[in-house]
Amino acid sequence: MELGPNFLSAIKMLADERNLSEEVILTSVEAALATAYRKFRESKHDPVVTIDRTSGTVAINDVRKVTDEEIPGESEVSVEQARELGYPDAVPGDLVKVPVLESPAKFGRIAAQTARQVITQRLKDAEREIVYNEFNDKIGDLVTATIFKNEGDQIIVRLSDRNEAVLPREERIAGESYEPGSSMKFFLLDVRQSGRGPRIIVSRTHPGLLRKLLELEIPEIHDGTVEIKSIVREAGARAKVAVASSNPDVDPVGACVGSSGARIRNISSELCEEKIDIIIWSEDPLEFIKNALSPAKVISAEEVAGQERTAKVYAPADQLSLAIGKAGQNVRLAARLTGWKVDINPVGGDASAENDTAAAEAKD
Repeated sequence: MELGPNFLSAIKMLADERNLSEEVILTSVEAALATAYRKFRESKHDPVVTIDRTSGTVAINDVRKVTDEEIPGESEVSVEQARELGYPDAVPGDLVKVPVLESPAKFGRIAAQTARQVITQRLKDAEREIVYNEFNDKIGDLVTATIFKNEGDQIIVRLSDRNEAVLPREERIAGESYEPGSSMKFFLLDVRQSGRGPRIIVSRTHPGLLRKLLELEIPEIHDGTVEIKSIVREAGARAKVAVASSNPDVDPVGACVGSSGARIRNISSELCEEKIDIIIWSEDPLEFIKNALSPAKVISAEEVAGQERTAKVYAPADQLSLAIGKAGQNVRLAARLTGWKVDINPVGGDASAENDTAAAEAKD
């Protein structure tokens, strides 16, 4: 049966419309015709259907078993018949292809419905696979999306005309407004297969979002002159970023902050005014700990004997509350940034200042 050039043109239009390859659609049609024919003939073997990619001609071949019985069954052919079909070496037990003379138009209504269902499902599966592969390759990237729906616990963001993503509650910045129609930047966290197609997950709280924004805003980070060593966040409240420069003439903190703080202010405004401390990384863990407690200026840090990765830090009285931070936030982030347990103590360690002493332990 020849479907002709009009059929092939329709396939091309469908491929363009669905963003699929013509080959995917043609193989779906072949599978659909094979299913329809098997339902029509109630064949024991899957038929072989091929569509010529140039002419649009459809060839349907029934698969039958070679037998040495005098009267072959409905799904069988004799050895002589097999040899007449072009299988000179056929022996009983072989499977051979027998051309089908019936036109697909004769397959009947039920077979046609089955074919339609097969094509629809095949195209859906192909579209889902394309979306999954496209976004799976982008995990860890920065994406810009528009808030599409915000109803109770469900926030859907639109990545493109065809694709949407979910912003789970745990990936949202507390207190941040998600108004439909507003555009935001997100960290593409994960892509999961589900019965309804790929489920794309985005985040506003992941440290990777801050890293990508820094790379986007700060040329020295983008070109590798300044390296981000570590990032910790309490999203929407405060973050600490440890940086180092491969060029002694480039100040890593100054490069990140920018003239009059413009660079870091742009990033902070994108993150719901999150305060961002830029910290100079050091190979010396105690020096790194002192830097990590910025903006507080501490006097000294010493390793605690007998306790692994634990440091005692001393701060003057007027810096003690700043080093600890509101509800212990500053010391907590410093501990996470450095990977050390950090004890903050007043200079001299007076018992009277015990209430101002804080300890924080690094946690993943």
